[in-house]
Amino acid sequence: MKYEYTDQKMGAVLGFTDDIKKDEHRFAHTESTIKFLWNRNCEPVHFQVDGIPMVLQPNQLVTVTYLQHVSLEATALPLTGILFNREFYCIFDHDTEVSCNGILFFGTQDLPIVTIPDGQLKKFNLLFDMFLEEFSTPDTIQGDMLQMLLKRMIILSTRLAKEQLIVQTLDNDQIDVIRKFNYLVDLNFKTKRRVSDYAEMLFKSPKTLSNLFAIYNQRSPQQIILDRIALEAKRLINYTDKQNQEIAYELGFNDPAHFSRFFKKMTQMSPSEYRDSLVLTP
Repeated sequence: MKYEYTDQKMGAVLGFTDDIKKDEHRFAHTESTIKFLWNRNCEPVHFQVDGIPMVLQPNQLVTVTYLQHVSLEATALPLTGILFNREFYCIFDHDTEVSCNGILFFGTQDLPIVTIPDGQLKKFNLLFDMFLEEFSTPDTIQGDMLQMLLKRMIILSTRLAKEQLIVQTLDNDQIDVIRKFNYLVDLNFKTKRRVSDYAEMLFKSPKTLSNLFAIYNQRSPQQIILDRIALEAKRLINYTDKQNQEIAYELGFNDPAHFSRFFKKMTQMSPSEYRDSLVLTP
């Protein structure tokens, strides 16, 4: 069983499968995704994350990010997977509500394995069934409904994580810097455009940051900032009635013409051309 929702305009994706080992490479987009891995079996499930053996006991789940490599070669039992990218649901936009920073997604030393207690299992199983039902109901609001279900999944899991996990700092300081940088960009991209701004917040030099991202084959820090601004611009064009000038000012551009040149450089279309393309897209 495999389902996939995509929004081609935004590059958004949500994947859902009851056997991620079988279906992982059947999704159109798996890179740069955050994943829930959920053991719904009656026996433990074995896999590896970054070469480290992991075991999920029955009714346990774990979250992994796009910075981690998951190997399922040794996995014998089906493992439920829910994967999504930030274009579908940006966890940072909801940080206060779901307390994701440092608990589920980016800040713990050990992978955040969450145990679903017997008293909570009914809620999670109902949520599983609701995902199946919604994927079987394609309509104009399907994306919104799926986003609400994912948000519910994150909230329920976060509540359990806050009760069960001791949040620690990462031993791997380099990975921690990359995660903190991405988090800070999501919080500050409208007002801070220079790598040096984030380097200062992280007590690093801009060159150190650039070298670090290159070591881990990540996009450059500057490219991450620019991509985040472009993503927000596309969101505002797609989902609000704001005009180009309003969007330009909201994103910190003093000159709408500067915003237009930036947008065209990032998307190969002017804001107006992009807006017109949405009307023509079925």
